[in-house]
Amino acid sequence: MPAPIKIHRRIDSHHHFWDIARLDYPWMPTPPSVLRRNYLPGDLAQLLTRNDIDATVLVQAHQSVEEANFLLDIAEDTDFVAGVVAWVDLTSPDVGDVLDELMKRGKLVSIRHQVEDDPDVGWLSRENSIRGLREVAARGLRYDLLLKAPHLKYVPQLAERVPDLRMVVNHIGKPLISQGIMEPWAAEMAAIAEIPSVFCKVSGMVTEADHRSWSVGDLKPYVHHIVEIFGIDRLMFGSDWPVCLLAAGYDQVLCAALEAVGPLSDEDAAKFMGGNASAFYGLS
Repeated sequence: MPAPIKIHRRIDSHHHFWDIARLDYPWMPTPPSVLRRNYLPGDLAQLLTRNDIDATVLVQAHQSVEEANFLLDIAEDTDFVAGVVAWVDLTSPDVGDVLDELMKRGKLVSIRHQVEDDPDVGWLSRENSIRGLREVAARGLRYDLLLKAPHLKYVPQLAERVPDLRMVVNHIGKPLISQGIMEPWAAEMAAIAEIPSVFCKVSGMVTEADHRSWSVGDLKPYVHHIVEIFGIDRLMFGSDWPVCLLAAGYDQVLCAALEAVGPLSDEDAAKFMGGNASAFYGLS
């Protein structure tokens, strides 16, 4: 008799909340934009219910400890938020103390720096960045990699220098989907996938495609490559809501991700839709 399938919560591993009266988000498109309004738990709850999502991982969108505390406040008051990915200044000499204070709040699971926007392309290889990431690893926290093509080559080097750091690539490494370009993204992601402790989020794809005319067919070559090199055991679904609204609604993003990944057994579907995120982030 086959072993019973372990039932996991369905988890959205990547979404955001923000209050534009509280903080400024310079990365947002200029007005008018669907993103330039508040997005808070009440805006997402119905979408989660409609799509049978049980829990989420809330990810930073502003590089400040003020936002980190804001997100942790939300997590404390919101049952469906199972974990928070926050920002801290990893290059600061007191980063360990800051991490310790945030960890007292509960639900902090990972740290993220917006490497894709950093003026230093080699930020991941800087000595002060490495020192900060060692502090992250020492506390058992994870690290979310927000990267574009020029940064991918630094990930294997980082893994060698901080071997205990568990990492997850956000948005499948942001390939140039709108241009139909595979290389050098495909080769560099394959090198990253050789690191057993690195996971990957199948997220953020529709906003890398043509916002007005994308199709699942545009996503499939990239997702098929990710499935081939990582295997289903290291992949997790993320909506990237509300950023995804630039190109698609929540329901569309979920359906597109599942269709692009392709047919899955019940066991593999449970991993992709929650089990892997739970295992990676250590969600309770």
